[in-house]
Amino acid sequence: PTYNFANVVDDHLMGISHVIRGSEYLSSTPKYNLLYEAFGWEKPIYIHCPPVMKDAQNKLSKRNGDASYQDLVAKGYLTEAILNYIALCGWSPKNENEIYSLQEMTEIWDESGISKSPAIFDPEKLRFMNGEYIRRLSPEAFYKMALPWIDEAVHTPCDKVLLAHVLQTRCEVLGEIPAQLPFIDAVQPHDNELYVSKKMKTNADTAKEALAALIPVLEALGEADWTVEKIHEACFALIAQMQVKNGWMLWPMRIALTGMQFTPGGGIEIAAVLGRTEALRRLKAGLAELG
Repeated sequence: PTYNFANVVDDHLMGISHVIRGSEYLSSTPKYNLLYEAFGWEKPIYIHCPPVMKDAQNKLSKRNGDASYQDLVAKGYLTEAILNYIALCGWSPKNENEIYSLQEMTEIWDESGISKSPAIFDPEKLRFMNGEYIRRLSPEAFYKMALPWIDEAVHTPCDKVLLAHVLQTRCEVLGEIPAQLPFIDAVQPHDNELYVSKKMKTNADTAKEALAALIPVLEALGEADWTVEKIHEACFALIAQMQVKNGWMLWPMRIALTGMQFTPGGGIEIAAVLGRTEALRRLKAGLAELG
């Protein structure tokens, strides 16, 4: 009783005109209205929002370990993406669009779009939306945001601007960047089975043939020509000359440079990121390991 009484007095003295709160307070509203009427005060406008649920039975709860806004930012989610996603939890716009700036949301928001049903917090939908926001950033803005995460994982010289460019189209959450980059410092431990790919029609023998042909072609590129464009041109000229599939040549290149099956970018981009000296050293080492 004291809470209900104090709540009404406090809101009135603070000049509160609109109360927006969770639907669990709907049952208390008549009590508040009786108090407003008893004091002869104007009642505020109430809007009750559906709860945001973890699943069909449980509400989101910091106490139970569910992520807060600060937790999401610390994991590498963008503030704009979080706001956009939360705005759509329990509210629907009048069109099919899902991506809105904060300014756009303030212009189109209308209480008639509020759902009467609880909203389920979908981490995958938030992740997707965050990826959309990342891809819409300018290269300069993404580089600035990604650099702390890159520096966390990379301790050897490389072209970080190019690396950020490669990551931007393949990144949905900034916090996942370090896990993608162990190959920058060193080729990851692997065996020759990694060169086997049914899709690319490669194996250890074809990889050996591909690297033996590729290394002299790349060695012919000077330091000034060591760019994605020039490396791409050299690789595809060799592919055309040998009349082989792209993957037949580029899959062994990627494995020799990284020791990883999945990387942000292909062999050509990775070679440019690593730099001429390091990339050629790794390709030669890969060929030596193949015997």
